[in-house]
Amino acid sequence: MIRQIHGKVLSISAASAVIEVAGFGIEVRMSTPELLALGAQATLATHLALKQDGLELHGFLDAADRDFFELILSVSGIGPKTAQSVLRRASREALEGAISKRDLAYLTKIVGLGKKSAEKMLVELADKIEMRAHHDTDGEVFDTLVALGYTEREARAALQAVSGDITDKDARLKAALSSGR
Repeated sequence: MIRQIHGKVLSISAASAVIEVAGFGIEVRMSTPELLALGAQATLATHLALKQDGLELHGFLDAADRDFFELILSVSGIGPKTAQSVLRRASREALEGAISKRDLAYLTKIVGLGKKSAEKMLVELADKIEMRAHHDTDGEVFDTLVALGYTEREARAALQAVSGDITDKDARLKAALSSGR
């Protein structure tokens, strides 16, 4: 699996860019190739897709966008072309927010998905996105607790005592601190 490439931008088209890597010109499908500068060096997080007619490399300006692209691909019936189209029409942050709020209207009107695909995306991704956000927040709270003198075991126990309804990082930290050691 090719997870990252770095090289000189040789050309840019509407849906892809060609990056020179070790003397090879590698075409990378992108949702936002216009953000690259012709002739400049670029580092892209990538996803290699196997298709019936060959391989396709998809590129992203950061790993978080690539990871979200791969999350979209986990929805049955959505392939790389549709996932790139979705990311072309809306930012990752806006999409994550719409999915976590289960905003069907946003996905069908703004993003341009059909109703059936949008519903599938909401059903299959809402909990995953919520869990990912929760995990990121808990990682920061855990680190803060350890920095405040908690042992790793105490920090884990304090986090487990916090209600799942509390999602804000500061509120989770406060609740973990008040749960005692």
